[in-house]
Parts: sequence; structure tokens; C-alpha cells
Amino acid sequence: MKLAVVILAAGQGKRMKSALPKVLQPLAGQPLLRHVLNRARQLQPDSVHVVYGHGGEQVRAAIGDGDLQWSLQAEQLGTGHALMQAMPGIGDDSLVLVLYGDVPLIDPETLRRLIALASPKVMSLLTVMLDDPTGYGRIVRNTRGAILKIVEQKDANKAQLRIREGNSGILAAPAKLLRRWLSRLGNSNAQGEYYLTDVIAMAVREKLKVAPLIAPRLAEVLGVNDKVQLAELESLHRAERARELMLAGATLADPARIDVRGEVTVGRDVFIDANVLLEGKVSIGDGARIGPNVVLRNVSVDAGTVIHPNCVIEQSSVGPDNSIGPFARFRPDSKTGREVHIGNFVELKKTEIADGSKANHLTYLGDSLIGRKVNIGAGTITANYDGANKWQTIIEDGVHIGSDNVLVAPIRIGKDATTAAGSTITKDAPEGQLTLARAKQVTIPGWKRPVKKPKA
Repeated sequence: MKLAVVILAAGQGKRMKSALPKVLQPLAGQPLLRHVLNRARQLQPDSVHVVYGHGGEQVRAAIGDGDLQWSLQAEQLGTGHALMQAMPGIGDDSLVLVLYGDVPLIDPETLRRLIALASPKVMSLLTVMLDDPTGYGRIVRNTRGAILKIVEQKDANKAQLRIREGNSGILAAPAKLLRRWLSRLGNSNAQGEYYLTDVIAMAVREKLKVAPLIAPRLAEVLGVNDKVQLAELESLHRAERARELMLAGATLADPARIDVRGEVTVGRDVFIDANVLLEGKVSIGDGARIGPNVVLRNVSVDAGTVIHPNCVIEQSSVGPDNSIGPFARFRPDSKTGREVHIGNFVELKKTEIADGSKANHLTYLGDSLIGRKVNIGAGTITANYDGANKWQTIIEDGVHIGSDNVLVAPIRIGKDATTAAGSTITKDAPEGQLTLARAKQVTIPGWKRPVKKPKA
């Protein structure tokens, strides 16, 4: 059977007290709905359908994936009604997997097991065991353990309220049967809504099997209704990602103080200190060490490199055996070679630095190509912007740039050249020569420093 994933994402989320639709609330820097989509796509479905409502076009614009099929639920009349909106776009030869836009931590492996239980004449249902099932629909079983129905909290009697097995809402069912059951739903209940859960009892009445799967972890089925629950899921997500990094070989100084907001790969013997943020696509090579309070955003860090504390590196590539920081900043499109040293309060922007070069103190290098074994003195800047255009600075192999230099681009400093401290270089400097550009030092005899007049 083809696999059609339907994500119900039409809820308003009034308890969020936010102008942002609930499914767009951020978890680890991405909308809740994005997390659900990413996990659903790991199943390689034939189609993905999103039922949206509140925030309509805002939700579609924020996600914007071209392969999604969108269905509008103009009125929120329950989960069964929501699924009805997507069914016209799903063929009878499909298995329908129902997910929720505010349940972001579902494990794809759990979903694979759930799908495997379903067939053209079998529905599968994900349940969860709860210490406190308040708010959950209860799973009602017969004496043999077979599922009979689901009773919502507001419709449950005292005996049913004592049941600890709750309904996650996640299910897999053949589209042909689901379509028939949905057409028979009624809304004679405390909420006046069309409950998707009522199809369970319909399947039982038709003597079709409902195959249950108990979720391995509560976190997988937790939804978000307010900012407190959002923060709780943020903590669970953080712990989940930290565990993945440690299983991959990284040592974390404190697993509770790392934030992973993207796709991160690590080599062997990587060490990551406290309060590190890894965002976007990040790769960290064997033996690299990431100091505390570091931000890496869409970055590759090669083997043996040390990123010292308080560095911010984004959309850049850091070569092997580098020493970076503390307090260094790499802006986009920067790249370093092997054994490069970038020190404290050094900023790179769209700059490439070749093997063995150093810029250790208080320096700005923008729109630059820097060769091998170059030493950049403290307080140097490349003046790359004329107010309208950016210009390139080229510093060839073996150059020594003196402290407190201004290199006014476009400019080329030739191989093995030296520029004197305190120079403003406005023209190309030849190979192997000393170039200096300073005002003549003058001492004014008899000059007196101004003195403030005494106050009356």
C-alpha cells in the first residue's frame, strides 16, 4: 500500500497567548510543524498532507515546502472533521498515518513499527501508559485485552477515568475503510465535535482488528498547549539531542547545557563544553574541542581544532588543527586552512586564510585572500568598503603585516613583503620589500596642554 501521512495542524492554540499559530511556535529554533514534517519524511511517504486552519496563509508561508498537499479546515469541528478535509486527495489504495502538528518528538522508528502493524483490514493505534491520564482519551479494552473503543475525558464514567492507558491520537488505517468510517461520524458528545477516536469503535463493530502499540517513551506523544509545555518539550528535545551526540562519540561537559538546533555530526573524541549552541548543519571532526559559550551555525570544524570560549562562527569552514578565539567571530563565507591561529577579538568576513597563518589580536579581515604563513599584526583592518562597493585585499604567502595597519582595498601585498607598524597602505606593496606609510613624527617645542579654567 502507498503511505499517505496526514498532519493535523489547524488548532489555534489559545492557551499559547500568542499571535503566532500554535504549530509555528518555535522548538529548538524551528516551528513545531517543521519537526513533525522532518520526522514524517524519514518514513519516505508517497504523499504528505497538512490540514491547516488558524493562521492559514501564515502557516503555509512559514513552511513553504513545494511537495506538501494543503487542506483547509475553515471551522474547527474536531479531529475527525479535520481528517475529512484531507481525504479527497488520498486514494483508496493508501495507508493513512495520522500525526499532529503540535506533537513534535515522535520517533520515526516508533512510527515504522506502527505502520508495520497495519494492513488493508487492520488499523493500528499508538497508545501511552500514563501516571496521570487527565486530559487523555482512555483506551477501553475487553477481558482479553482487545481494544473496544476510546472514551474522551469529558465523556468517561468513573471506572473509565481510572484507566491509565491513554490515546496518543496517532494511528494508521487503510484509506478505504477510514473514508467510510469518517462519513458516519456524529457529534453527539460533550464537545459537540466529530471525534476521530470514534472510528475505533466502528472498526470493532465491523470485527476488524485494532492493533495497539504502546509508545516506548511518554515524550514521543506529548503535545503542546501552552508555553509551559513548550518549555518542557524544549528540555526533552535538548536531552534527546545531547544523548545522540554522546552515543556518536562526543563528550559533553554538561548534557543539560547544550542546544542542538539542526543536523549535527561529530567524529571521535570530540569535547563540547557548557552552554554551546549548534544550529543548522554542523560537523565537528575527530578530536576537536569546543569551548564554553560558543555558537556554531552552519559550520564545519575539522579534526584537532580548538574553538576557545565565546566564539561565534557562522556559515564558514574551519580547517584542521586550528586555534580559534577566545572571542573570535567568523561571518559567512570564511574559510581557514591547516594550523591557522585566529585570536581574541578577531573578525573574519568572506575571507580565506591558508595554512599556518596567524591573526592573533584585535583585527578585522573582510573580503580577503590570505596566503600561507602570513602574520597579521594586532589592530590591523582591511578597509574593504567605500560606501557603495566591497573590494578585495590579497595578501600573498609569507607576508608580515605590522601592528595597527589599515589596508585600503583593492590592494595586493606581494609575497614575503613586510608592512611597518602604524601604516595606512593604499597601494600595492611589492614582494620582499618593507613598505611603510606614516606621517612624519614631529615634536612641537614649548607646547602646553590646555588647562581648564577654575570654576568661580
